Amino acid sequence: MSENASQFENYHPVRGLSYLFLDFNAYFASVEQHDHPELMGRPVIVTPLQSEHTGAIAASYEAKAFGIKRGTKVKDARELCPDIAVMPARHDRYVQLHNLLMAEIQRHLPLVKIYSIDEAAFQLSRSERDPARAIETAKKVKCGIAENVGPAMRASIGLAPSRLLAKLAAERVKPDGLTVLQLSDLPGKLAEMPLRDIPGVGAGVERRLARADITNFPALWALEPKQARAIWGSVTGERFWYGLHGYETVEEPTKKSMIGHSRVLSREYEAPDRARLVARALLLKAASRLRHYGMHASSMSLSVRLRPEGRWETARRFSYSQDSYLFLKTLNDMWTELIQFQRKNNAEGRLGGVTVYLHGLAKEADSKMQQGDLFADAAVAQTDDKRAKLWRIIDQINADPKDKFNRLSGAKEASVKTRHISLASQSSVDLNYLGAKIAFSRVPDEAEFLY
Repeated sequence: MSENASQFENYHPVRGLSYLFLDFNAYFASVEQHDHPELMGRPVIVTPLQSEHTGAIAASYEAKAFGIKRGTKVKDARELCPDIAVMPARHDRYVQLHNLLMAEIQRHLPLVKIYSIDEAAFQLSRSERDPARAIETAKKVKCGIAENVGPAMRASIGLAPSRLLAKLAAERVKPDGLTVLQLSDLPGKLAEMPLRDIPGVGAGVERRLARADITNFPALWALEPKQARAIWGSVTGERFWYGLHGYETVEEPTKKSMIGHSRVLSREYEAPDRARLVARALLLKAASRLRHYGMHASSMSLSVRLRPEGRWETARRFSYSQDSYLFLKTLNDMWTELIQFQRKNNAEGRLGGVTVYLHGLAKEADSKMQQGDLFADAAVAQTDDKRAKLWRIIDQINADPKDKFNRLSGAKEASVKTRHISLASQSSVDLNYLGAKIAFSRVPDEAEFLY
């Protein structure tokens, strides 16, 4: 029997409700309402930076009532709702509130998994698995959040036998919902749910399902496990089937494969020479995170959005490194290639955004083993190690600026600008929260905002 086949023998259907899935409603906007009580009940949007030429990355439910949603331009939002409050994103604060919320909920239930900044699954005990007890526990969680964190932090809760079903239940009623989903409710209770609303059903899988004449939830529910495996093209489909049918499943651990940042450029940074400074700053932040995780990178990619349309991309490989100087030199070479491309194609206009990623990640021991000594120059490797050590010292000072920098300089107080060490060539870049951002599938460490 194959390993993939045997793993499912250990899966078993859960009796009763086993999971509480919590989905915070309009999380970024809710944090702004929490921190600014005068915004409670008011339409609010959150933007990536302080600018009238950008779009919303989050909207409160009061704003959504006006037709404002993620991606709506600030100008359009003001036309739809003149009273709209426009708040620049504060990703470090969103992480702080996330940690407070997780600590509060864990006073009531053990944490199973954090899925994103605003989503997490928790385990119900055997005594809480009947609907009445589960609902009572969910209400205690809601009360604890309102009383000990704040009433602005509303959440929709789903209760179900599996994590996947609990998430689908949480999606049923927003904002501030509480939904119980039992196996006896299926497939009828989710009959109208679009397939793309189900985690694990992306555009590619949806097309494969359509080719198999599966276009709605009842048809998806009627699949057999082996059919699901064939449609997904891997064991993931079979694992999805078991989760959908209320089985206790084991989720594959995720491995960090790249570290990077992107930035939509405001008008003052759209010129290629100014955009290059932004790309360098993004790369320096990514390199700090790389060292923070004890990782080495062996390649880099650069993607640039062109105006009025189009995208240019390139990538480079190098020996495993943590050295920001090596990364910056590589970026300079890539940027020269971009400028040559623009000149060749008579496209020397402004740029709309930049994305920089470090790829090919490995821990120190793994990177040395993979790199080997056959083709590596010992002097170059030694220089790389020395530079990486220097950058780690800079990271440490920047991560604890008030204590370390002030102690070294003898200063009693220091502003944010004076207590951080950075390259002089980057001194003209003044971007709020450049670097650590909250992705849908990753919650940054609080330390990442200190670099």
